[in-house]
Amino acid sequence: MSATPLAAPNPFFPISLRLQGARVLLVGGGEVAARKVRLLLRAAPIIEIVARELNEELAALAAQGRVQFLGAAFEPAQIVGCRLVIAATDDRALNRQVAAAADAANIPVNVVDDPAPSSFITPAIIDRAPLQVAISSGGAAPVLARRLRERIEAMLPAQLGQLAGFLQRQRARVADRLPTSERRALWERFLDGPGAERLLRGDEAGGDAELQRLLDGAAPGGEVFLVGAGPGDPDLLTFRALRLMQQADVVLYDRLLPTAILDLVRRDAERIFVGKRRSQHAVPQDEINAELVRLARAGKRVLRLKGGDPFIFGRGGEEIETLAAAGIAFQVVPGITAASGCAAYAGIPLTHRDYAQACIFVTGHARADGKLALNWPLLAQRGQTVVIYMGLGTLPQLCAEFTAQGLPADWPAALIEEGTSSAQRVISGTLADLPAKVAAAEVRGASLVIVGEVVRLREKLDWFARHASTQLSERPLAG
Repeated sequence: MSATPLAAPNPFFPISLRLQGARVLLVGGGEVAARKVRLLLRAAPIIEIVARELNEELAALAAQGRVQFLGAAFEPAQIVGCRLVIAATDDRALNRQVAAAADAANIPVNVVDDPAPSSFITPAIIDRAPLQVAISSGGAAPVLARRLRERIEAMLPAQLGQLAGFLQRQRARVADRLPTSERRALWERFLDGPGAERLLRGDEAGGDAELQRLLDGAAPGGEVFLVGAGPGDPDLLTFRALRLMQQADVVLYDRLLPTAILDLVRRDAERIFVGKRRSQHAVPQDEINAELVRLARAGKRVLRLKGGDPFIFGRGGEEIETLAAAGIAFQVVPGITAASGCAAYAGIPLTHRDYAQACIFVTGHARADGKLALNWPLLAQRGQTVVIYMGLGTLPQLCAEFTAQGLPADWPAALIEEGTSSAQRVISGTLADLPAKVAAAEVRGASLVIVGEVVRLREKLDWFARHASTQLSERPLAG
């Protein structure tokens, strides 16, 4: 068995070069040259362009005085005094002539899409000024470098630059208060605590107050993250939800959360199950509220992770009422609620110009006396969609009441079990036959009921089932 060959060393050394006020010569006037100018303008150099013709974007920049147009012909004398040179024409011979002249003058030069004559290359850049992330393959695989940039950029908060700017502005303040040996520990406590999160939300005053607390010797403050995890598919998590899941010290989670989502929580975070099953309460809501307060007061970053959206039948409002009354810092991250997520994966649009001009969310929980306290005259209307959360146990009563209030027995209805997951099942029918179909299917998982004419579209729009079957058919056979 032959050994795997070692990758060739990257001949380019990554640096950050100051260009503000420095001359940069760009040879070329097309779209490729324009892309380079867009990047260069962020560093505020003096950009001089040589080209037979400027495209519309570059001509506009020249008219505004943001770049200087030197003329059509390249001459080696134009390089003198420049800090960088870039050749971006579609003439290979001209590009190499520019590179040779720059090399002779010992000035760094980049030839676009031609690393051999280049003394520097432009990396794929993620800009969160003043913070930058650069990714380079040394010219070997620029498409791979760009793909990595896309993935990393999606993980970095848009406000990261504001956080970096705040840290820069506060360095002297911290240096005046602490010896060098203690500064790193303080900054790490700040970045790991609520101060950084407040800055990422645009709350500079809150971040400043937290930094002052740390400078005064206080322990890092606790905070609660109330996060909606969506209807089940991990790909439907928001970027902010994922970031906070990775920062939590402890997580309180519900029954409806799949393992695939819980696995994305920081591995060493303490896990506390507080889920409620139908007719069985693992932890009363008052105790959950009290536990959130207790953990936050102990300085913990507490993740309250809920399926769907915490403000839609998730009792999130009750939890943050308690936190606000106790003076606990918190933030709420919305999630894709089960109604929109499950309906989309089932191919059932919640509104449609021809069928439903409104959508109503209700809960199917029965009162202690077994009755449903719902506004039936409002719900039993044509031209709208009714989505019923937690309606599996009362489905026969729900369907009977809809017909008793005037909707026809053949009015479309559907139940979605384990929506957005690989185990998703959609049972379609009518108000008359849906309860029997669901009973025959022995539904046990988390479910959602949709009542309305939009259910008629499911067979035509059932993209998720077709997509899943296609993936299965394309999967290579084992052995």
